[in-house]
Amino acid sequence: MWELLTHPSNIIFSISLCLLFLLGTLEIILMIFGGGSQGFLDQFLPEELSTSKDVDVHIDGEANLFNLILDWLYIGRIPLLVWFIVFLTGYGLTGFIVQSIFHQFTQHFINVWIISPTCLVLTMPIVRYSSMIISKILPQDETTAIYSHELIGRSATIILGKAQINSPAEAKVIDQHSQTHYVLVEPESDETFNQGETVLLTEKTTLGFKAIKS
Repeated sequence: MWELLTHPSNIIFSISLCLLFLLGTLEIILMIFGGGSQGFLDQFLPEELSTSKDVDVHIDGEANLFNLILDWLYIGRIPLLVWFIVFLTGYGLTGFIVQSIFHQFTQHFINVWIISPTCLVLTMPIVRYSSMIISKILPQDETTAIYSHELIGRSATIILGKAQINSPAEAKVIDQHSQTHYVLVEPESDETFNQGETVLLTEKTTLGFKAIKS
């Protein structure tokens, strides 16, 4: 057992479990003094992955792909500290289990440069589904924030400028929680929306929304 923990081929997994222990110890100490690291860690998440939804966030294609990967891993759906605990636990245990099985049959350990990335790939689905279960167990904060696509189908009033194709104007729209949002709107077809007109939001765009006259 001690050889499994201290062998150079397994050092990355020992470090993972040590970090897990240190992270848990730090959190306990901070909680004793009336604080915690969850809020501190969560502030480093991209806004699109924050548990508080934001209607005015726009991201480009590359950032969107990156955020989709993080979202698939459930980063942002549970506190980041909890996610790190799940990851470190899964990665460390997966590595030791694979190495232990391989050692039983061959009396050797897999080289660290091979086993480390291999276990990283093997761990990701485990982390995802473990985080998915945890997200259903942990209590969720009540929020009236919404995702931008939830405004599609709602009426908006042009309040500033003249909306034309590729030249959006600012509009005001009220969501299902009676909260007011200010968005950029441009027409779907070759028409013009003047100030004071009411339009229907039909599609999310990079800058705002497309709309038709209601």
